Amino acid sequence: MGISIQVRGSYRQTEDYLRRMKKRAYFQVLEKYGQIGVQALKAATPEKSGATAESWSYEIIQKPGYYSIQWLNTHTEEPGHIPIAALIQYGHGTKQGAWIAGRDYINPAMRPIFDQIASALWKEVTR
Repeated sequence: MGISIQVRGSYRQTEDYLRRMKKRAYFQVLEKYGQIGVQALKAATPEKSGATAESWSYEIIQKPGYYSIQWLNTHTEEPGHIPIAALIQYGHGTKQGAWIAGRDYINPAMRPIFDQIASALWKEVTR
């Protein structure tokens, strides 16, 4: 006794999808939104000197079956490479023992970007 499989129709949509994935079309979406995220973070960063706002960048992480965008800020305080963007976001103590409250500026700036990324990637996968 054997198993018989009959297939009708076209695999055009599947083949088109696989061709787009091979061309890394989704990578273009990540590049686009990486840059948009940097602009949003620059605009949302509270300014004193402007150094923290100008220190935003991004990188795309690619591993087998996994892609992500990481937004980075390179403005640090010495000693110890203390990330100024994190101090602004979460708050910090001063040398005199006072507490400076954090200001949530990253999440509100990035929330709409995350929604746009999800929508753009879904369109790319389902077109």
